[in-house]
Amino acid sequence: MIKLTFFTILFAFLTIRPSVNADWPQWRGPNGQGIAFESKVPIEWSETKNIAWRAELPGRGWSSPLIVGNHVWITAAHETRASEEQAKERLKANTGGQPLVVLSEVRIHATCIDKESGKVLKDIEVLRKKDPQWIHKTNSYASPTPIIEDGRMYMQNGSYGSACLNLKSGKVIWRNQDLWVMHENGPGGSPLIWNDLLIFHMDGSDNQFIVAIDKNTGKVIWKTKRSGKMHDNPQLKKAYGTPVIARLHGRDIVVSPAANWVYGYDPATGDELWRLEYGSLGFSIVPKPVIGNGMIYIGTSYMRPQMLGIDVSKTQPEIAWSCKRSVPAISSPILIGEELYFVSDSGGMVTCLDAKTGEELWRERIGGNHGSSPTFVGGRILFHSKDGETVALKPGREFKILARNKLDGEHHASAAISGNSIFLRTETALYKISE
Repeated sequence: MIKLTFFTILFAFLTIRPSVNADWPQWRGPNGQGIAFESKVPIEWSETKNIAWRAELPGRGWSSPLIVGNHVWITAAHETRASEEQAKERLKANTGGQPLVVLSEVRIHATCIDKESGKVLKDIEVLRKKDPQWIHKTNSYASPTPIIEDGRMYMQNGSYGSACLNLKSGKVIWRNQDLWVMHENGPGGSPLIWNDLLIFHMDGSDNQFIVAIDKNTGKVIWKTKRSGKMHDNPQLKKAYGTPVIARLHGRDIVVSPAANWVYGYDPATGDELWRLEYGSLGFSIVPKPVIGNGMIYIGTSYMRPQMLGIDVSKTQPEIAWSCKRSVPAISSPILIGEELYFVSDSGGMVTCLDAKTGEELWRERIGGNHGSSPTFVGGRILFHSKDGETVALKPGREFKILARNKLDGEHHASAAISGNSIFLRTETALYKISE
C-alpha cells in the first residue's frame, strides 16, 4: 500500500461557477455535489403553478434527469414480471429476508425529451437482460444515473451491464455485460469518468471490487478487490455507493466508500493508496461523498449509520468527527460553505452541522420520507420527499423554511437544474418548473 507523505486539498472543480445555461451531465450536477448557481428558479410551484410542462415517462426508474443542450435524458426499466412459480424457485438462492421484485426480463431504455416543449424525441433500448437479479421493492431496475460527455451517454447498471450510447445517432457503441456480483437488492451506485476511464463499484454479497473500463471500448482496464476485513455475514458486505475524484497532494484520487471502509485508489491503475475503517458497522452504502474544507464527508448507511467528517490533510486520512443522530442511509449530504446538511430517511429530520467540527447547529423536522439527495439552487436548499413534497430551506445557522411545494407522485430521483428551471422526476412523470 502506498503511503502518502502530504495532502493538499485542491478541489478546484468546486469553485467553477457554471453559466446560467449550464448542462447537468451527471448525478448531482456538473461538480457532482448537488450545487447549482442559477438564481431565478421559482420558489413556489404546484400541479397548476409554474409548470412549463409535464411529460409522462415510459417505464420505471429512480435515476436522475440529465441535461445537455436542448435535451433532457432519463433512463427507465421496462419490466416483464416472473411468474409466481419462477419467482419462488429463484428466490431459494436469496440469503436475506427483504421484500423483493423478480422479473423474467428487463429492458433498460434511454429516453430523450425536448427541454423546451417536453416532447419525447427518442426512446432507445440500451440494455436487455433475461432473468435479471431480483431487486428490493423500494429500488428500481434503473436507479443508477448515467454520465453524458462529448455526445455520448455512459450507462452503468451493475450486473445488468454497462453501455455507451451515441446520443445523436441513437446507436449503442458498445456493451459490457461480463461483470457480475450478487447485489441482493439491485444496483444503485452511479459511475464517474476520469480521462478515458469509466469507474464504478461492484460491491455484492459474494464479491466486492472497484473497476475501471475503457470508455471508448467497454474493455476492463483495471479491477481491484476490496482489501479491508468485513463481517462474515454476506448481507453485510454489499454496498451501493458512488465514487468521487478528489485532488489530493497534487494528484487525483478515487475516494470510494464501501462496507466498513473508505478507500483511496489511483484512478489510472486501481492501486489502493489508503483505506480507513469507520470504527462501526456500516454496509449497503448509498450516499455520495461530498468534499470541501479540507475534508471528505461520508454517510455509512445501514446498521449503525454515521455521518463522518474525514480529515484528508494528513499522511493517513483520519476521522475528525462523527455524527450518529438522524443520519440518512440513502440520501446524500450537501455542503454549503462551512455547514453540512442532511435529511433522515424517515420523518424528514434535517440536521445542520458545523462542517469543520461536526458540532450540531440545529436539527429540525420538515416531515416526509426521503431517498433523493438535496440540491442547492437560487440561495436555497431543496429537499424532495417520497411523498411528492419539496421543502425549500434557507441555508445558515438558523432553521428557516422558505416554501413547501407539492406534486403528484413520489420523488426518488434527485433534481436537475438548467437555465432558470428545475427538472423533477416522479415515478410516472418529468416536470419542468419555471416562471
